[in-house]
Amino acid sequence: MSRKKKSSSIHGKISRVKINIKEEVKLHFQNRANESFSFSQVVKHLRIRDGKSKEFIKKLLFKMESERQLRRGPDGRWITAIEPTYYEGTVDHVNPKFAYIMVASLPDDVWVKSKDLNFSMHGDTVTIQIMSAAKASQRPEGRVISIVKRAKYEFVGRLEVSQKFGFVVLDSRNIFFDVMVYPQKYKEAIHNDKVLVKIEKWPNKENKSPLGSITHVLGQAGENNTEIYAIMAEYGLPFEFSKKVEAAAALIPGAISKEEINKRRDFRKEVTFTIDPHDAKDFDDALSVKKMENGHVEVGIHIADVSHYVTPDSLLEKEAFERATSVYLVDRTIPMLPEQLSNGLCSLRPKEEKLTFSAVFEINDQGKVFGKWFGRTVIYSDRRFAYEDAQEIIEGNAGDYQDEILLLNDLAEKIREQRFVNGAVNFESVEVNFRLDEKGKPLEVIPKERKEAHKMIEEFMLLANREVATFIFDKKKGKKPEDSLPFVYRVHNDPDSEKLDNFSKFASRFGHQLLTQGRISKNLNKLLADIQGKPEQHVLESIAIRSMAKARYTTDLKGHFGLAFEHYTHFTSPIRRYPDVMVHRLLWDYLEGKNPPDKEAIEQKCRHSSEREKRAAEAERASIKFKQVEFMSGMLGETFDGIVSGVTEWGLFVEISATKCEGMIRIADIDHDQFQYDEKQYRIVGRRTGERISLGDEIHVKVVKTDIDRRTIDLLWVEK
Repeated sequence: MSRKKKSSSIHGKISRVKINIKEEVKLHFQNRANESFSFSQVVKHLRIRDGKSKEFIKKLLFKMESERQLRRGPDGRWITAIEPTYYEGTVDHVNPKFAYIMVASLPDDVWVKSKDLNFSMHGDTVTIQIMSAAKASQRPEGRVISIVKRAKYEFVGRLEVSQKFGFVVLDSRNIFFDVMVYPQKYKEAIHNDKVLVKIEKWPNKENKSPLGSITHVLGQAGENNTEIYAIMAEYGLPFEFSKKVEAAAALIPGAISKEEINKRRDFRKEVTFTIDPHDAKDFDDALSVKKMENGHVEVGIHIADVSHYVTPDSLLEKEAFERATSVYLVDRTIPMLPEQLSNGLCSLRPKEEKLTFSAVFEINDQGKVFGKWFGRTVIYSDRRFAYEDAQEIIEGNAGDYQDEILLLNDLAEKIREQRFVNGAVNFESVEVNFRLDEKGKPLEVIPKERKEAHKMIEEFMLLANREVATFIFDKKKGKKPEDSLPFVYRVHNDPDSEKLDNFSKFASRFGHQLLTQGRISKNLNKLLADIQGKPEQHVLESIAIRSMAKARYTTDLKGHFGLAFEHYTHFTSPIRRYPDVMVHRLLWDYLEGKNPPDKEAIEQKCRHSSEREKRAAEAERASIKFKQVEFMSGMLGETFDGIVSGVTEWGLFVEISATKCEGMIRIADIDHDQFQYDEKQYRIVGRRTGERISLGDEIHVKVVKTDIDRRTIDLLWVEK
């Protein structure tokens, strides 16, 4: 390093130190609004010993006085002249000792000791005060002043009964208290029942445990239905449709009138089929295919016309909006629409005439779109394929509509290839299925396979979604964004540069390079291709996905980074997604030349749908975690190879390679050394031996404990 650079570096370090001292002085006075301090008291409080820093503080105090941030009393002592600053944030209670408060207006989360949470709980909205400024590799420290809004009033847990009262031990891993319940509030629950408990009196200085009453008895803990009901209750998912909603669905006539058919484009004579999972019942998309005289191919993407049956302001509409999405738990589906609609009237079942909303494309043999048409149609599905059936045909076996499936697959491959040329990112995360017995107990964990048949259907759905969004965008009346037609877009922002830079540094530890300049998607794809089949593949893929922004619904005219589409929407799954119903209605109104609706009203529905989507994803993950814990509970004492999939200051998350189940090694349980957490390097380091365990390392672990209630697997690190 040159002398000039070294000098500059030292100067920068001193400047940062002074900035920290200035912030600490400011906070010292703000947090003691009614107290006055002499210069020596300020220095003593801040533990300043060196002369230069003391001189800096003396000048700073006079400067703050001249700027009217401080004032001096007759005794010459300083007191703050400005009101303390408060921030509003959300509690993320990560372990019994401390929490983070996530504040949108601050660059870092605020660290708060559990004793300074003022009895707030995970998810609560709170007002906080910063107590000390952020130091190197540390977050600012604060305290909770008041609770603005409780996140929840009802919690799921297991009742433990004693002689005079009971406690509900809560399932949530982020809440570290039990709820006290008197016997008269048990509602017939017995010891070890899973229950839903409502808080009637929150904890305070006198009573550290909240008081509650049991509102629902879910069943005996550990039983499959009980645990799934517990997950549904935890995430506020509906258990059933009301009788009124079921009755409203039953009143819809099943027959399609000739008058309705005459209003629509007729595809009943075209070769049409559906391809879905083997156990699917709600078939919301079908494909038709026809060769044209000019050598091109007409591909029809036909989507269940849910908006024909679910009309605005109806009871079914209100229910669909409230649910906003179907939820797919391990052993059941919680549908957005009653079965009469989802598996009956709207489902594109074979050998039945069905009403659809279609996107029809003229495509050449290279996958280029030459023409498109959108509108309401009627179809007749000739055959229902499972993905496995279509895959066998793609792999060379003879079968129904062999020529059509092979033609569609060839077109899909070319469309997909062009999508990646345009910059789409090839994310392929590993998902799991379970083979369950008749009681719901997991017998086997099976990684999901995505083959050509899955990718073929996906590609045509992406095509329809992209082209519908582009069609609406192109219909805008002016050149300014505010002149565009209000519409529901599915957007995915570019990745955060800091997160991407951190991921790049981490990937380099495995010998992989990710350039964060230039075309990010191309660089990401190269990295993702390089790690295929390597031990670090799953860890790097998981971190790459976490580095990306979350996709959401909005009226904003933004693109989709992951798919490399300028405009994108959701049009193809209205049976299970409310935004698709909105898209169908808006598209039809614009095709009919109707006036645009209120944009803010659509945006509010988009926000609601995004929130419901997030809730569904969390519930689905919880059900998978429950089955993984249940599966591993039969393997106590067994040892496995695993990959370190997460590193925190209290433990290592390890994914067991053989089962794809994730457990934790607590740092406190590693007895051959005392390990420290290195946040920047995603690792822990032994103080005595210098031994390092990093994200992505292969290690050997033993299963020592499983907890169904909290859905956790405890592991021990063992030498091979």
